[in-house]
Amino acid sequence: MSSKTKIVVLHMKEVIYTAVLLALGILLILLLVFMFGPKKAEETAGAASASPAKYVPGVYTSSIQLQDNTFDVQVTVDSDHINSISLVNLSESAAAMYPLMEPALENLADQICATQSLEDLTYESDNKYTSQLLLEAIHLALAKAAAYGA
Repeated sequence: MSSKTKIVVLHMKEVIYTAVLLALGILLILLLVFMFGPKKAEETAGAASASPAKYVPGVYTSSIQLQDNTFDVQVTVDSDHINSISLVNLSESAAAMYPLMEPALENLADQICATQSLEDLTYESDNKYTSQLLLEAIHLALAKAAAYGA
């Protein structure tokens, strides 16, 4: 056996590049494992025991047509709450023809957002029919937002 001594010459620049790339590769692998790895038992058990969502989050509309004027009641919900209710596509002429529409909706929207219910709402006798029309449109929009199986 002849043993010959071999000398390996490494450039410091190549060693540093290799070490940095190796560290980045390990970091990337760890990141992927944490992101896509199995969830903890506590997280999955907590999600299963949570109450089911009442609504599918989003913005839902219901149309109202009075004579030749059509406008929409827009209801914004998240999974458990009614966040806002507003009128959209209400032209200036329709607002002038039906001046009680916006104040009646603001009154109803405040009550509905506070109580998260369409029950036991109060409205002025002057706005009775307007409020009932708006409540029907809000009810239709919330029916669209209702989560299946809830």
